[in-house]
Formats: sequence, structure tokens, C-alpha cells
Amino acid sequence: MASENSPLLAYRLLGDEGVAFSANGAGGPGGASARKLSTFLGVVVPTVLSMFSIVVFLRIDSARSSGLQVLPQGYGWNLLYGSLLLGLVGGVCTLGAGLYARASFLTFLLVSGSLASVLVSFVAVGPRSIPLTPRPGPNGSSLPPQVGHFTGFNSSTLKANLGAGYSKDYTTGAMMNFASVFAVLFNGCTGIMAGANMSGELKDPSRAIPLGTIVAVAYTFFIYTLLFFLSSFTCDRTLLQEDYGFFRAISLWPPLVLIGIYATSLSASMSSLIGASRILHALAQDDLFGVILAPAKVVSRTGNPWGAVLYSWGLVQLVLLAGKLNTLAAVVTVFYLVAYAAVDLSCLSLEWASAPNFRPTFSLFSWHTCLLGVASCLLMMFLISPGAAGGSLLLMGLLSALLTARGGPSSWGYVSQALLFHQVRKYLLRLDVRKDHVKFWRPQLLLLVGNPRGALPLLRLANQLKKGGLYVLGHVTLGDLDCLPSDPVQPQYGAWLSLVDRAQVKAFVDLTLSPSVRQGAQHLLRISGLGGMKPNTLVLGFYDDAAPQDHFLTDPAFSEAADGTQEGGSPALSTLFPPPRAPGSPRALSPQDYVATVADALKMNKNVVLARACGALPPERLSRGSGGISQPHHVDVWPLNLLRPRGGPGYVDVCGLFLLQMATILGMVPAWHSARLRIFLCLGPREAPGAAEGRLRALLSQLRIRAEVQEVVWGEGAGSGEPGEEEEGDFVNGRRGDAEAEALAGSANALVRAQQGRSRGEGPGGPEGGDGEGGPATALTFLYLPRPPADPARYTRYLALLEILTRDLGPTLLIHGVTPVTCTDL
Repeated sequence: MASENSPLLAYRLLGDEGVAFSANGAGGPGGASARKLSTFLGVVVPTVLSMFSIVVFLRIDSARSSGLQVLPQGYGWNLLYGSLLLGLVGGVCTLGAGLYARASFLTFLLVSGSLASVLVSFVAVGPRSIPLTPRPGPNGSSLPPQVGHFTGFNSSTLKANLGAGYSKDYTTGAMMNFASVFAVLFNGCTGIMAGANMSGELKDPSRAIPLGTIVAVAYTFFIYTLLFFLSSFTCDRTLLQEDYGFFRAISLWPPLVLIGIYATSLSASMSSLIGASRILHALAQDDLFGVILAPAKVVSRTGNPWGAVLYSWGLVQLVLLAGKLNTLAAVVTVFYLVAYAAVDLSCLSLEWASAPNFRPTFSLFSWHTCLLGVASCLLMMFLISPGAAGGSLLLMGLLSALLTARGGPSSWGYVSQALLFHQVRKYLLRLDVRKDHVKFWRPQLLLLVGNPRGALPLLRLANQLKKGGLYVLGHVTLGDLDCLPSDPVQPQYGAWLSLVDRAQVKAFVDLTLSPSVRQGAQHLLRISGLGGMKPNTLVLGFYDDAAPQDHFLTDPAFSEAADGTQEGGSPALSTLFPPPRAPGSPRALSPQDYVATVADALKMNKNVVLARACGALPPERLSRGSGGISQPHHVDVWPLNLLRPRGGPGYVDVCGLFLLQMATILGMVPAWHSARLRIFLCLGPREAPGAAEGRLRALLSQLRIRAEVQEVVWGEGAGSGEPGEEEEGDFVNGRRGDAEAEALAGSANALVRAQQGRSRGEGPGGPEGGDGEGGPATALTFLYLPRPPADPARYTRYLALLEILTRDLGPTLLIHGVTPVTCTDL
């Protein structure tokens, strides 16, 4: 027996013995049971009966039977009749698909007999006059009685009926037009999904649904065309417009027409109700709308979704309150058109996405027909009812937004991902690196992270620095694949992608396996990115002895349940990443390899950023918006190599301009809009103040950089660190003693700290900082990163100089740029 809770449109492969394999690949007795409905009973019969629902509009009034009132009439009575019939239909659907199939077949026989009698009556019945019930007139009066004529086959009758001749609908009093008539007639084509809705009960759905649906559509189209032709050839316009139940008046045996009409209405109602219940049950099972559809999850012991049936029954009962079926015809038709347009759009998306697994068996399928279907559905929607069309599209948009907001991992995939892949691939091929120009340069960052628990502030700061460019989170797992049974990197991607989602950064993830961190960094620098989107800047945390902090414990975005699980039941991120390294524990990266990694990046023509003390950044500066920032801050830029105190290219070299560009980019982020950019201009003891500042301001004007320029005399605040008249040179690569180099680094550090203290009012008042207390503090400092020494034996000394240079400066970025990033040409 087929389970009632078989998923909607769940096509599964059948084993040799007819055992169905479940979606997760499990087969055998514990899998889904074999289906039982054939193409005829499962698709053709429900579809034909649903499409014959147009007969509802060729109905007779229950109150009129040759002038004899059979049943009491009125809004309340009609609501009662509809409710009783709906209760009968709901009872059949609640008992399961098996009873529904048998009832549908019986109804099919009744409808076929009724149609046969009608078709025979057109030939067997002679011409006759049919008195029509008088229509109510104004002020409670009645209009003069009218008479309709059945003329038999008459060419004059056919010619008279060929014109439009729209008139008022006698049941609603509304004037008809093409759109309103189309809305009524279109309901006769709304049953094409009836077979698809029963896919969970079919023996071979992939064959039965297309074959059965096409057969049913062709059969229904033939019957409709034949009825339209016979009616227009034999019935005058008055009869057609003033008596929707004229079939009964011209029938050989009128009760059989009445039986067929009610049987058709009943079958269409059953098909719609059971189809809607299966759709609601599938939506509820996927938890797409939360508690709203929770009652639709309830199933019986055999798997019959009776909760979804009752849910659908309640919604239909509300619709019955409208009373007039033609009143709802336009709205119902618009909703159907939206559904069909969505189906066409889905097929069109799959075809345009070029997904290899989308191989429709229908030989006449084409994206042209899909596009034509979408366009025609949208056109008819607005022709029928612009208000209803706009409202339905708005409702669909809201539902799509809700699904996007609530969307989590699903087993049915996202066609949007296939479309995005197709478009991204196409445009990546058109992104030619040979056409790069400095005017369109943007930072494309590769941030190497050992443990994200201690690097969250840096992760967010790098996200702000990327300025719409590529951002890749790289991680190196130590190991040798030859010595491992499987790749340990692949299972880690899920945790890193969850980290990206939780931290709300726009980053890709790239992981690698390598015997050393340095070799892994080389791998990532070479292969990260794709085509013209490859990292041009390496970002590293600073190598020092500070104990790493666990930001997972303090960051609100990473607050998790006490049992270590997230809302969806998946493991918490705190369980997927190891705790931060304890102070004094061995490191995966030695100081020698750390500096060597920096040197490797520069050899590969990559810019380098070393970030220190990012955990001390003001939290409001790392937020996504600009609201809530009340305390002003400074961003200080020192675009001079402070370990090369005199001479050199100064502020106009590539590296200095790179510092200015990165600081300006950070200031364009909403969270940093209120921060003031300060550029410090170091003067030698013999340099006249003002000249260098003027040249720098002219350069900033050309580069459209707004900043405050401050001249600082070298050695100010540095104490005994003044180099005096020593020969100029590079203390990193030079042969001077360690003590002298450390003294210079200490002097530079004291100079920077002195300017930071002045901005806070801690030092003597200056022309820019003032002498008041509580001035803006320095939130971030940009320093020039010297090149590592050519001799690897001096890497450790180089790192020690950087530590002295940045000691106690707070959040600091040491930057070395190797590529031009600014242009003054128009």
C-alpha cells in the first residue's frame, strides 16, 4: 500500500521487485511501499473531472425546475447546501486516496453518461421555445418574461452567435467583457495539476503524469470544442445568456443533466481539496511557514494527512461565505495563473541554468514555450483584474521573502543557486585580467586564520577593508594526505561556512592540507580565487606573546544554547572549533616561518597587512551600520617607514600611497564615517615646516582624500632616540647593532604614542589636539611595514623590531603595498 504522506512530486527509483528506494537511498522493506494507482485512475480521471469544472458555470439554479421550486433559496440556504456538499467531499478525502480514486471513477462514469445524453440531445431534440424565468427589475419589479429558442442545427443561429455581444451576468448584475468571460472559462483548464498532486500514489509518476495529463487535456479540449460548436449552432443568444442551465431544458432526460452537473462539481471539489491538502502537508513537512501550517502535519496511523484535509476544508468553508461563484472567478483565475506562471518560470530557470540533471522527457519542451507561458499568464492576469494581479504578485513576493528569511538547509535544492552558478561562470570568463586598470583597483583579501575563536574582530575588520572586493578566509590544516585514510579538510567546510553566516561577513572559504603553515599559505596565495578574482593582499594576525582571547564567549552573534546545539539541532560552532591556544603552549607556526610567509607574499607581488590588537577595537566600529556611534575617534596614518628615519622616497612611494588608500577605504564604511582621518608628516631636524605639508595636501586634493595633516618633528616625544647626524639607512636590512635598531624602533613607538596621547588630552596641548581632556581617541593606527630582510637569519630580529614599533599602540595595521592603487588621470 502506498503511504498517504508520500512527498509531493517525489520521484523515486523502483527496484527490480518494485521496492521503492527512499530519498536517502535506503531501499527494501523499510523503504517506501509500492504505489498502486495507474495512469488512468491516478492522472487521467482526476484531471478530466477537474477540467470539467466549467460545467459548474453551465449550471442550473437549484430553485428552478420548470418553474417549480425544488429547494428553499437564499444566501443562508445556499451557504448550507455548499457546506453540506463540502462536508461530503471533505469526508471522502479524509478517509484517504483509495476511497477518493474509487469515488472519482464512479463520478467519471456518471459524467460521461451525462455528456453522452447531452450530445445525443443536440441531434435528437427538435426545435422548441424555452420560457425563461423573469429577472428582477428596479425598485423590486420584474422585467418582462423572455423566451429562448432551441433552433436545431441552423446556420443563421451560428452566424448570430459569432459576435461578442457581451451583456450583464444575470446572477451578479455585472457587465461582462472578454476578461471576465476568460476568467470564467479558464477555470475549465485549472485541473491539469490534479494528476501531479497525486504523484505519491502513482505506480510510475515520471511516465504517468506527462502521459495522463496530455491525454486528459486533449480529451477535455475535444469535448469543450464540441459542446461550444453544438451550442452555438442550435441555441440563440437569449437562451445562452439568460439560462446557464440550458442543457437541462434541451435534454432528452433532464434529470441526467442535473446528475452530471452535480457529479462534475463534486469531483472537481474532491480533486481540488485532496490536491490542496497534499500541497499543504508537503509545505508543513518542510517547516516553511512554521506554526501557521503546524496542523497540516497531523497524519493518521496509515499516513493519511487528515490534518491537512481539515485545514483545506476550513479555508474553503471561508470562501463559501462569498455566496456568488462568479464573484470569485476572477480572483481564482488570477491565482491559478500565478501558479502556472511559477511552474513555467521554474522550468525556464532550470533550462537557462543548464543543469545536467534537468532532462525533460517531453520531446516538445523548449525554453521558448516556457517563456511564452510566463508572458501569457502575466498578460492575462492584468487583463482579467489588474488589482487582483498586483495583489497576487505582491503576496507571492511577500511569501518568497518569508521563505528566504526562514530558509535553511533543504533536501530539494535551490534553482537560484544553479542560475547564479551559470551567470557567475559566464561573467568570470569575461573578467579579463589583461584589462585591469589602476582606476578600478579594489582590495581582494586573503585572511589566514588559525583559530577563528580568537580572530573575530580581525575577521570583521577585514570584511570592512575589502570595499566590494574578494574576501577569502584561508585556513591551513597540518598533515600529509599520504599518511591519512581520507581528506580531513572537506568535513571542515560546513563549520567555516556557518562561521561566515554567523559573523555576517561576505567571505569565501578556502581550506588546504599541508605539512607546514608556510607551504599551506603558498598554496592559498597561488590557487585561491578564480579567473580575474584572485587575492592581491595577504592579511595576517600579528605574531606576539599575547594570550589569545575567546571571542565566541563574548560576541552576541555567537551566543548558543547551554547544551551546545543551535536552533536547528546542529552542533554549535563552539564545539566545531577548538579552544584558543593556552599561554605557553606550542604554536603551529614558528617566528621564522611567519616572517618567511610575509616574504613569500611579497615575492608573489601580493600586498601584506599585519594586524595587531584588533580585539581592542571599539565594538561599534565593527558593526554593520553607523547608528549608535557617539564617541568620536581618530584613524592615524603614518605613511613613512619609521624604521628608515631619514631620506628615502617619503610619502609618494607605492607603499605610502597604499596606506592612504586603505585608510580612505575604511573611512567609506558606514561604521567609520564619523572617524577623523589624520596623516602625520615627519620632519627632520633641518626641514622647514610647511613645505612638505603643502606638497602632501596638494597630493591629497588630487586623490580626493579628506584628511587632517599634522607635521611632527622626528624625535618629538622619543626621548633619547634621536638618530642625529648618523648616515641614513634601513635599520632592518642594515648592519647596525641590535641595540641601535631597537632604540630607533622604540623612538618611533614613543613618537606615535605621543601623538595618540595628545589627541586624548594626555600630553601638552598642541595646535591640533588642544589641551582639553576627553578628546577623540585613536581607534586604529596605520603604519608602514618595512620589507623583511633578505637574509632569513635576521627574520627573528625583524619581528622583534616590529613588536617594539607597535608595542602599546592599540589596534594597529602594518601595511606594505607593492602595487599601484591610485591614479590622478581622468
